[in-house]
Amino acid sequence: MNIQAHEQLKVNIWEIANRLRGPYRPPQYRLVMLPMVVLRRLDCVLEPTKDAVLREHAKLTAQNMPEAAMERLLGKAADPNRKHPLYNTSPFTFQRLLGDPENIAPNLVSYINGFSPKARAIFERFKFNDQIEKLDASNRLFTIVKAMADVDLHPNRIDNMQMGYVFEHLVMRFNEQANEEAGDHFTPREVIRLMANLIYTGEHEVYRPGIFRTIYDPTCGTGGMLSESEKFILAQNKDANLALFGQEYNDESWAICCADMLIKDEDTSSIVLGDTLGDGKTRDGFEGKQFHYLLANPPFGVEWKDQKTVVEKEHGLLGFSGRFGAGLPAINDGSLLFLQHMISKMHPYKEGDENAVGSKIAIVFNGSPLFSGDAGSGPSNIRRWIIENDWLDAIVALPDQLFYNTGIFTYVWLVTNRKAPERRGKVQLIDGTRFFQRMKKSLNNKRNEITDDQINDLTRIYGNYRDGEKVSVKINGETEDRVVSRIFENREFGFLKVTVERPLRLNFEATPERIAKLDGETAFANLATTKKRKDDAAGQREIVEGRALQGAVRKALVMLADKGRYMDRAVFEVDLDRAARRVEVKLAAPIKKAIFAALGERDPEAAICRDSKGRPEPDSELRDTENIPLPEGTVLPLPIQFGPDKPNDKLVATFRNEIDAYMAREVLPHVPDAWVDYDKTKVGYEVPINRHFYVYRPPRPLDAIETDITALEGEIAGLLKGLVA
Repeated sequence: MNIQAHEQLKVNIWEIANRLRGPYRPPQYRLVMLPMVVLRRLDCVLEPTKDAVLREHAKLTAQNMPEAAMERLLGKAADPNRKHPLYNTSPFTFQRLLGDPENIAPNLVSYINGFSPKARAIFERFKFNDQIEKLDASNRLFTIVKAMADVDLHPNRIDNMQMGYVFEHLVMRFNEQANEEAGDHFTPREVIRLMANLIYTGEHEVYRPGIFRTIYDPTCGTGGMLSESEKFILAQNKDANLALFGQEYNDESWAICCADMLIKDEDTSSIVLGDTLGDGKTRDGFEGKQFHYLLANPPFGVEWKDQKTVVEKEHGLLGFSGRFGAGLPAINDGSLLFLQHMISKMHPYKEGDENAVGSKIAIVFNGSPLFSGDAGSGPSNIRRWIIENDWLDAIVALPDQLFYNTGIFTYVWLVTNRKAPERRGKVQLIDGTRFFQRMKKSLNNKRNEITDDQINDLTRIYGNYRDGEKVSVKINGETEDRVVSRIFENREFGFLKVTVERPLRLNFEATPERIAKLDGETAFANLATTKKRKDDAAGQREIVEGRALQGAVRKALVMLADKGRYMDRAVFEVDLDRAARRVEVKLAAPIKKAIFAALGERDPEAAICRDSKGRPEPDSELRDTENIPLPEGTVLPLPIQFGPDKPNDKLVATFRNEIDAYMAREVLPHVPDAWVDYDKTKVGYEVPINRHFYVYRPPRPLDAIETDITALEGEIAGLLKGLVA
């Protein structure tokens, strides 16, 4: 790629876009420029065979040729080697449109209507006819067409990768003007190249001549991942037979992707328009279909409220027979829904079975899917399902400031159901956060880029599969060796979340201040209310009786005032019952509970409060949890977390000894009265990748800091002295 020519092309197109100012605001430039660039691209592709197509069209029309046959024959006239017809039967090209300025609008509409059906569908999604009318009314149409006619976008000069960069740049600029998120539409090309390098490493079959493989992107945007995957494989196996599939919910992105596919003679019907998760109007465009390779950069940190009804229904009704059986993430981030969707489309795998070939996935996430959600939550259960099935192969941490719309760190997950023997039961973590170079000029939030050499380095590290592999990296201007590859057993990402209880200890005292708190207790306050009409006699009677009961309870409590402070609830309860009998009041359980809540205060010196069976009552304020790592030798998958009869029976039985040993070692020496509520034990999974690569850096010595401060003070004093002089 000629970098200088490419940059000039982007400048030229943006200068043309600026001619729209007036009838269009900058955020609206996209409505014209995206379809106009696609139109000019197709114009350049078809111009060499234009006259041949016109002659063939005239001949076939005279013969009253059926439409289906005409489409096939016109496609052959435009390019006899194409499988998918692409042609234009109107007499116009961009250059010929300029010959009749007075009729530029109807002629341009006629030109677009002359395209083959699949190309015409692209412009229908752009809704470009509406803009033609507006451009003509504002005397901008001829100017824009004339300027675009001077832009050479022929594939011989601008290949598909360069066009991807052009669209990437335009979408970013347009969204920047509209203050929208450009990352919804595309992924930086070097990230796509890295994903392609990683996903196809170790995939020997894909490089076998004549092999057929399918590639799928459920959030394909403008088609970058599909194009780069195809380019990567064909560069090493020109005889590979590849089929590309994608789904995209944004009309413009879908249209750009289809235009790119059409130019490359790919089947545009394999790019489905609609919401992959399902929003009630559209649905999974490839239901029941499976793919060999799946790549995606789903929108992360984006709510899935619009898909909530469809997703929850499928989760509840179909379970693991559907796409979302493992669980649902928080409503503010649907990333893990897309991964579950992709896993549901993996080919089954069985070693030695040629028909069960398996699949491999590469997907970009932010940090949330690594650790969000507590044990037993949707995200944790999804991670558990993936790891315990031994599908998580590797995670590569990328540098920050790689994407146009965000500066956060991102991560490439590699998921497969056919791991190589040496990788089974394990996960490789790769620290790629130092593999970048600063861009000469930032693009929105994108200030860093990954070079081809760095992509090769990360791919080599993944392929080497060595625990503790080190590379030399620059940190704060200094070069040092850092571990960039760690390999863990699957069970090392799992843990038991154990609930640790402490006994409730309360003292009691019938002081005026504590008795006054009784009015704030719901059960006590409700004694003086009624569900009947207050103006009815029955309603008035209930209120009067309730207030009398409240007064009697207070009177009974006052009788205990001279008893001082009770350090044992059982003793206090005996005296409370005795005082209640003296005022002829029977204390119902809710009222007694309200009295305990009002007159009791936590006191570590008080006796333990016990239930009717003599068991210690837990203090909710002292309740804590402990995360206990799954012990070495743990066999995955773990027992079902919730059995049919009693929660966690199988799980607790498996790890009872480990839990008790942990308590004896880590908890009971500090709080000897603690115990475990085994029924609340849950399994959790998280991938704390940053923790595994953390390197402690001690603070600078104080004398060195003091020396620097003294030097700065002297420097400042010298500057001030010069000013005074």
